[in-house]
Amino acid sequence: MIIIGIAGGTGSGKTTVVKSIVDSLPANEVALLPLDSYYKDSSRVPVEERQNINFDHPDAFDWELLSKQVEMLRQGKAIEQPVYSYLTCTRQPETIHIEPRKVVIIEGILALSDKRLRDLMDLRVFVDADSDERLIRVIQRDVIERGRTAEAVMDRYVKVLKPMHQEFIEPAKQYADLIVPQGGHNWKAIEILKLYIEKIIGR
Repeated sequence: MIIIGIAGGTGSGKTTVVKSIVDSLPANEVALLPLDSYYKDSSRVPVEERQNINFDHPDAFDWELLSKQVEMLRQGKAIEQPVYSYLTCTRQPETIHIEPRKVVIIEGILALSDKRLRDLMDLRVFVDADSDERLIRVIQRDVIERGRTAEAVMDRYVKVLKPMHQEFIEPAKQYADLIVPQGGHNWKAIEILKLYIEKIIGR
């Protein structure tokens, strides 16, 4: 088993990199653990205060549960991955059953930010991209997929995304074994990454 952490700023192209890896492997050989699934349950927080949750801060994540479940997969045990609702900011009653696989990918903006989790990884990847490009992608995604206005997205970028990126996401680059510049557009780096994974799992 190889455990891979893939981090990078919002809009950097992490999803494209992860999809390329997943698509290159048989479905029964890879398990994906999105960091977004491990946000702390905020059901005890008053509804009117939940909109103030900073989802880009390390404190928003349940690192203990994620590390515990990665350790279980390493030991050959299945896990019940939590399901998180952005609408209610709460963890849902249902879970996703995940079996141990040859490749386990932990993907998210802060995937390399927690030491205990980092120490469980065999390969740490940071997907890098120019800040202007990331902003454009975030605007396109949030306007089209989430119904936000461009003004609202830019306001959130300036107040939350940019300062959190500079304080927590960018510094995690120092822990990466491999940095993928130009995000999801760097097909050469992605191919090298896929070849490395295939070599490790003996394909």
